[in-house]
Amino acid sequence: MSVTDVARVMRPEGWMHAAAEPRYTIATLVSDRAQYDAMRASFRPGGFADGDCEYLFIDNTGARQIDAYRGLNALLNAARAPIVILCHQDVRLLSDGRDALDARLSSLSQSDADWAVAGNAGGVAPGQLALRISDPHGRDVRVGELPAKVTTLDENFLVVRRDARIGFSNDLSGFHFYGADICLHARQMGYSAYVIDFHLEHLSAGKKGVDFGVMEQAFQAKWGRALSARWLQTTCALMRLSGAPGGNLISRIASKPVSRIVRRLPSARGWSRAGQSTP
Repeated sequence: MSVTDVARVMRPEGWMHAAAEPRYTIATLVSDRAQYDAMRASFRPGGFADGDCEYLFIDNTGARQIDAYRGLNALLNAARAPIVILCHQDVRLLSDGRDALDARLSSLSQSDADWAVAGNAGGVAPGQLALRISDPHGRDVRVGELPAKVTTLDENFLVVRRDARIGFSNDLSGFHFYGADICLHARQMGYSAYVIDFHLEHLSAGKKGVDFGVMEQAFQAKWGRALSARWLQTTCALMRLSGAPGGNLISRIASKPVSRIVRRLPSARGWSRAGQSTP
């Protein structure tokens, strides 16, 4: 991420600087200022007041655009609060406000101290969703027993623990699949993702433009590479990483003889005669 990306992070006009560390940062990519102002107008009476919460945004209203992966990483880097809400400009609070979110996150931390990202809609397994949302598909929708551990989250509302130090892929771009992307990063680092019982409204039903299929292929290619089985050489050991059932056991059995062979190949470098790595 470039210095230019960080420089594009802005604060709303008239924002009151919090004297202490804010509890929440609410961060948004903005392509419609009227929508964004209406979003803030619903959040502030719900307990997300300027003096205790920090609002950040990137202006995407003009020709100079930044995609979600780069833009949201810039917003995460600029955030000061321990909890960062990354939300669309067209979400609106309903009856649930800050007190409800505080309670849900506190309960989640007690049941799973290793959660890193939460939201209001996501995928649990093939054919299974977890939902707590109102949108054009339905009002006051609740699906699944909440909180529900998920593998992906919808992008309209993402709650990120800043101390988990997770973000979005640097080698992807666009405006699709970044909710799934951050969940995969969280899982790779030993964290969990959840759909929680926090009800708000998303005005959009979601749309798949011409770029959706292209982004889907790029996402599959990137994570297919990242999660593929591979040999991993450290300075002390050779390991075979495999997601197949029993694959790692087989790999551990095979690793020693394979290690002896590869250290004697013409392409081998850095090994002493005793088979130890050199400084």
